[in-house]
Amino acid sequence: MASNSNVSTNPDQLLTVDELLAMPEDQYMNAAQLAFFQNRLRELEQEILANAGATTENLRETQFVPDPADRATIEEEHALELRTRDRERKLLKKVQQSLGLIDSGEYGWCEETGEPIGLKRLLARPTANLSLEAQERREKRQKLYGD
Repeated sequence: MASNSNVSTNPDQLLTVDELLAMPEDQYMNAAQLAFFQNRLRELEQEILANAGATTENLRETQFVPDPADRATIEEEHALELRTRDRERKLLKKVQQSLGLIDSGEYGWCEETGEPIGLKRLLARPTANLSLEAQERREKRQKLYGD
């Protein structure tokens, strides 16, 4: 298992998913776990930024197409790509907020209840800021009362 010293600066010492899940509950959000999630979030951030750059290049390379059907297809593809990038832009904001929570020592804790969010939930959704129970309550309230 990785040691806690210098974990965030040495990627070779990052925990594996199995090592992360095997850790005792009393070590929740220790330095090694925080380094693991910080690395995962930074990789996601770089992937989103790379996708945004690729979209910009794709949109610049658009050539004039005389056929209206081909032009409509290209425009629809661009619209779909832009919608995807908009979702990624929102995700990027959440990723950056999560990185800020790591820096402040609040990552991994439910912002509503203060309880642990849980490693499995954070593995599935590294930007989660609510425990599963708190998220379910919020969704039920939204369903009942609207946004």
